[in-house]
Amino acid sequence: MTVLLWNILLAVSWAALIGEVTALNLATGFVLGFLILYAVRRLLRPSRYFEKLWQGLWLGSLFAWELLLANLRIAYEVATPSHNMKPGVVAIPLDAETDAEITLLANLITLTPGTLSLDVSDDRRVLYIHAMYVDDAEELRRSIKDGFEKSVMELLR
Repeated sequence: MTVLLWNILLAVSWAALIGEVTALNLATGFVLGFLILYAVRRLLRPSRYFEKLWQGLWLGSLFAWELLLANLRIAYEVATPSHNMKPGVVAIPLDAETDAEITLLANLITLTPGTLSLDVSDDRRVLYIHAMYVDDAEELRRSIKDGFEKSVMELLR
């Protein structure tokens, strides 16, 4: 049984012991189960579970931060009479290779306000996005490659 399944089993067991299956009890059980499994990790088979969980949390926090910044920028654009948008389509060369990596990257970009994934080239080496604020296309490429793409590839490889 994988470490993730053990963690889920411990979370469900915790909620059953408490006597009430709620999201809070399951989350508490998951965290407690994680801590227990982390403490006994040397007794378990080698697993990348703990590393991948932290990488997933990092990607989630990076997305939350980018989501906050994008929403603030859009709110500023709506609240002010000036027009600061410089929309454009930007081609981003991809290091991501698998369908899962490309799909997750495209979805993270699309879910961030002000950006939209448009297409992937036939050879799956270029992702085309539309952005509302393209002040510097190279800076936009670099921020996506060093941010979302790097984190997605670390998580899924």
